[in-house]
Amino acid sequence: MKIIGLTGSIGMGKSETAKMFTRLGVPVFDADAEVHKLQVKDGPAIPAIDAAFPGVVEGGVLNRGKLGELVFADPTAKKRLEAIMHPMVANARIAFFDAAEKAGAKFVVLDVPLLFETGGNKACDKVVVVSAPSGVQRERVLARPGMTLEKFENILARQVPDSDKRAGADYIIETDKGLDHAFAQVEKIVKELEQDR
Repeated sequence: MKIIGLTGSIGMGKSETAKMFTRLGVPVFDADAEVHKLQVKDGPAIPAIDAAFPGVVEGGVLNRGKLGELVFADPTAKKRLEAIMHPMVANARIAFFDAAEKAGAKFVVLDVPLLFETGGNKACDKVVVVSAPSGVQRERVLARPGMTLEKFENILARQVPDSDKRAGADYIIETDKGLDHAFAQVEKIVKELEQDR
């Protein structure tokens, strides 16, 4: 079974694109969604986060804002959180891939925002990068609730530039020409991957 990495910088349309793969019957493992599952009220990651970051969990509920402030400001705190989350996400990913393979899937999509940043692209057979012009990206991100220009620039500074991601991609999906155009590109990729087996 082949692993297809799906990634893109913030605001490029990765989540919408992942849904398109799902619509076409491709199993998609969403790393962000898995993190959320692990961090729900009384979720599997909550006790470890509570122990590592006193005060960020109240009544079994994680205060994401508080945790975010701690982690973004302190690289050591970020590493502490990653040491909790990464093994849990990895276990869930392995279980998902095993189930997909048993169900007869020829390939799965691994949806990871920081695929290149974490070196995850090296574990993929092919990489799909979702991209849009920087002006479109900026407009989309700044329209999000609670987003500021400073926050956006900080996030961008921590991400591999879009041009580098595009250079490392096997496929690029342009998301600034409407959903139908993006879907047609996804369909084309899925057809190629199916023939590639």
